[in-house]
Amino acid sequence: MVGPGKMARRFASAVPQLGGTRLHRVLGRDAARAQACADEFSAARSTTDLAALLADPAVDGVYVATPHSEHGDIVRACLEAGKPVLCEKPLVPGLAQAEPLVALARERGLFLMEAVWTRFLPVYTEVLQGWLRDQQAIGELRGIQSSFCFPAPYQSSSRLFDPALAGGALLDIGIYNLTVTRWVLQQALGACPEPLALRAEGVLAPTGVDQRVNATLSFPGGLVSQFICGIDGSSDNALHILGARGSITLPHNFWQATEARLQLHGEAPQTVAAPFRINGFEGEIEEAMRCIRAGLIESPRMSHAESLATLAWMDEIRRQLGVRYPFE
Repeated sequence: MVGPGKMARRFASAVPQLGGTRLHRVLGRDAARAQACADEFSAARSTTDLAALLADPAVDGVYVATPHSEHGDIVRACLEAGKPVLCEKPLVPGLAQAEPLVALARERGLFLMEAVWTRFLPVYTEVLQGWLRDQQAIGELRGIQSSFCFPAPYQSSSRLFDPALAGGALLDIGIYNLTVTRWVLQQALGACPEPLALRAEGVLAPTGVDQRVNATLSFPGGLVSQFICGIDGSSDNALHILGARGSITLPHNFWQATEARLQLHGEAPQTVAAPFRINGFEGEIEEAMRCIRAGLIESPRMSHAESLATLAWMDEIRRQLGVRYPFE
């Protein structure tokens, strides 16, 4: 595990509860912090040396959870060392960085997956998938609306606001709005069409990164997806899927939801609970394990093409907002 931060610790707490896997090494820039994380999650050792981690034959795969700006170099080093990779979202900050990594993974025959844990949650795979794809409960899809906002204190050097770390609301949280939009369209339509138009506006922080984004994606047939994400305010953080006969709502924190509500026109709402088995990260870990054991280079549930398509949308949104990182 590279990067012992908040998300990584949640990941690490799920690993030993799955069976057939364990956390072997923890890498961090701060030796004391890396060792503390290794001790907490019973890893064999910690290190500050990526080369040493990658040279360890006991390491079967690497989970990357560093700031966004570091993902590309670490993923490349892992693939060049022959190690499969599960990398936190976004895979890298932009499409131009992602395409060579996907090509490298394919050339080396190594597994590479963007860790979008939301797509593997029970509320999506067991509840929404049934309502949208199997039952077509709400009829023809009409629209998607979502929000993901929280107030973060402005600090120019924090990962959220520092352009050198690929900060901003879009890459940190807006990616959830976009990946869920794509997932809903895939379930309801069989595939995600390219938008006829993508319009974005927002507010930039003093450092030049996006602190708030409003975007509308228009698809054939008048279907529209709208979302807002921001690190400068609050919202209901819900997902609303609108159809001809009713709607589906994830009313609380849609990216980590454990319940869904189906409201058909003229009928009483149905609410279904779908709790985590562990802490929500188990789905993506199990998928990575399954794919690596099967010799796959990508997950059919979170494919390379899916990561590239989402990055292309984010690139266009950043272009319209005028957000560019110094390393691009």
